Amino acid sequence: MATIRKNAPRKTKQTSNVEPNLRHVWLASLGLLVAARRESKAAAQRATAKAEGAIADARKAVKRAEADLRGGIEGVRDQVQPKVLKFSSDVEARLAPVLDKLGLKSKQKRTARKTRKPVAKKPTLRRATRKPAKRVVKKAAR
Repeated sequence: MATIRKNAPRKTKQTSNVEPNLRHVWLASLGLLVAARRESKAAAQRATAKAEGAIADARKAVKRAEADLRGGIEGVRDQVQPKVLKFSSDVEARLAPVLDKLGLKSKQKRTARKTRKPVAKKPTLRRATRKPAKRVVKKAAR
């Protein structure tokens, strides 16, 4: 049997200094192009996602502002309508004696106006089709 040396001499690799040549430059430039392409795609996707998020936020803000505006208009309408009715009744009360002196009829005391109701759609009229008139054959004079 062969005996194994415990302390066998190790061969040390000599590192050779490799000088860069045109092939190395070419491979490095290809790697750089691939990395740049990958990063540009990722940047475009991030920009698209941010733009879509901003658009969605703007839509939400517009809807919220519209809802607030509609609510505000309804609130104003509820506040203004009683005041307009009161003003109208005050004007009519002050004009009544003047109209009586002039001999014009004053309208009877009005009751409070009701809010307008939406106009119902009128049913469409169904017209009967006209039958053509019978033709009368004229007798030819001889």
